[in-house]
Amino acid sequence: MDLKELFYQYNPWWLGEMPVIATIERPTVLAPLYPLLKTRDVIMLSGLRRVGKTTTIKYLIRHLIQQQKINPVLCFYISMDDYQLKSISIIDVINEYRKIMKITFQEKIFVFLDEITYANDFQIQLKNLYDKENVKCIVSSSSSSLLKDDSAYLTGRKRIIEINPLNFEEYLLFKNIHVSFADRGLLDTYFLEYLRTGGIPEYVLHGDREYLMGLVDDIITKDIIAKHGIRQPGVIKEFFILLMEHAGKQISVNKIANILKISVDSAKRYLTLFEETYLIHLMPRFGKTNEILLSTKKVYATDVGIRNAVVGFRDKGALFENIVFMTIKQHQPRYLYQDQTEIDFIFNNTLLEVKYHAELNEKQMQLFDSFPARRKVILKNYADFQKFLEHD
Repeated sequence: MDLKELFYQYNPWWLGEMPVIATIERPTVLAPLYPLLKTRDVIMLSGLRRVGKTTTIKYLIRHLIQQQKINPVLCFYISMDDYQLKSISIIDVINEYRKIMKITFQEKIFVFLDEITYANDFQIQLKNLYDKENVKCIVSSSSSSLLKDDSAYLTGRKRIIEINPLNFEEYLLFKNIHVSFADRGLLDTYFLEYLRTGGIPEYVLHGDREYLMGLVDDIITKDIIAKHGIRQPGVIKEFFILLMEHAGKQISVNKIANILKISVDSAKRYLTLFEETYLIHLMPRFGKTNEILLSTKKVYATDVGIRNAVVGFRDKGALFENIVFMTIKQHQPRYLYQDQTEIDFIFNNTLLEVKYHAELNEKQMQLFDSFPARRKVILKNYADFQKFLEHD
């Protein structure tokens, strides 16, 4: 297949066909992005595989064509993980696109590059495009290496947007569930279903557990084992199961290394790879620098549906805490640990403890009451969570 045929396959709107979008629009994701299309900044979409980055790109293309009345030919989409582009640079791909479509360098183009980290030296290539061409770049990656710019090529030139799994309101939207004020008591029931299902859009719509397991297998096999030349694939899979079993809890790299019979350095490396592929998030302890460095971190699953598919639906308290973390993680929360007692989160002078249909024990209550914080919140159910979000 030549590049012209490939480009037309990826860009059916050149022939008058709007992007085929198989899932529901997410206004909370798209609304902040539309104004950014008018800026020069490179828009970088990051997040877990199949969380909706490509879908978001297709909605942005549709918006440009239908709302901004941009000539469809000036919107170019390609996925850089396509094997036919393996040996071609981003610059060459775009030059070939201009040549095929007879687009002059004076015409502004909108270039959408999916899975850009599959391209070598993508940062400097994006910088060259930004500096030398009349182009707006929107790129995506399922690896947080997108965020790393060690040579500062894109400093002041980029806007990074992390796309998360569906929150509870989006979950209800995807499920076409409308709860009246009179029936608001049903929200607890639906929230429990959300704790079970999680927020991967395709899974929410169709509920096929094998889809989630296939997603996990793809990430571990392609993005971790193959990409980084891991020689112990079985260990990687066992490691991930351990992490899902400990979601919402402190994890000790030394203990995991001992359980899996690998070196501590290998355990640290594998943990970093799970984090870079957005399968997990890690949260450090609150305290002085030496306390933070010497203390274990807490681990959270990016999606509780994946966690449940791997280890089963249990420990609703840990799942609720996981959902709360994913909601507040942009505030860079920490966990509080004093006198062998833990409070779940501290951030922005707020102390937050998650107790799903449970109570704090005596030592937790003493620490919660005595620790200085402007705002103190205990979440026991969805109603508490909703009130917290309204005042966040």
